[in-house]
Amino acid sequence: MSADFAARYGKVALIAGASSGLGAEFARQLAARGLDLVLLARRAELLDSLAVELREAHKVDVRTFAVDLGAPDLLDRVRAATAGLEVGLVVYNAAHSLIGPFLEQSLADKLRIIDVNCRGPLTLADEFGRIMAARGKGGLLLMASMAAAQGSPLVATYAASKAFDLVLAEGLWEELGKHGVDVLACRAGATRTPNYEASRPSGRVPIMEPAAVVRRALDSLGKRPSVVPGFVNRLGDLFMTRLLSRRAAIVFMGKTTRRLYSR
Repeated sequence: MSADFAARYGKVALIAGASSGLGAEFARQLAARGLDLVLLARRAELLDSLAVELREAHKVDVRTFAVDLGAPDLLDRVRAATAGLEVGLVVYNAAHSLIGPFLEQSLADKLRIIDVNCRGPLTLADEFGRIMAARGKGGLLLMASMAAAQGSPLVATYAASKAFDLVLAEGLWEELGKHGVDVLACRAGATRTPNYEASRPSGRVPIMEPAAVVRRALDSLGKRPSVVPGFVNRLGDLFMTRLLSRRAAIVFMGKTTRRLYSR
């Protein structure tokens, strides 16, 4: 399977937002499949530690670059990081989020969400989508969220940004698929990552482990436009999108988020 995967996407994968959590797990599983890696994130020390682990465990080449994925010069930084490399797979995992009432959050913070969660993946999809389409093969994987399915009170801007990622990936799945490029949106639910645990949710929801989410995402690439990892999450998605009215789903999301983050 590893040889087939490398043959389909090439030798090098780029992971944006790779320092911890799902991004680090993508790096581990792609290294296990024999791919060399370019790892991007802001925290250089975490990237460097992960790179040492992957080189020793899988004997792959790993390059790390400290990059602010919401910065205006993102494209220039990415081009410098990938100069001379034939990147065959891009995973955009980075995300910025705020939890709380919309009007209590600054405009600057909300625009930061748009820069990291929307502008970043759009920039990389445009850059590498062109290259991959010309080559006739490649893969783009954008991490979306179950929150993308409807308006989500208290995380309104984050949910809207993930809806952008979902719809962008699904549209590119059809467009770029004609050129041999596989595109997937992974709509993850609650996942046991450092960022999720740092948000200190007080209620109980089904939580997946990063390894299971990443495995499902990689196994789904090239098979469908989007995927919801986890049987319980898929049942929840069915309930929210098919059984509830849109109005009821929004109200349900608001009640659930307030229960999780009431202090």
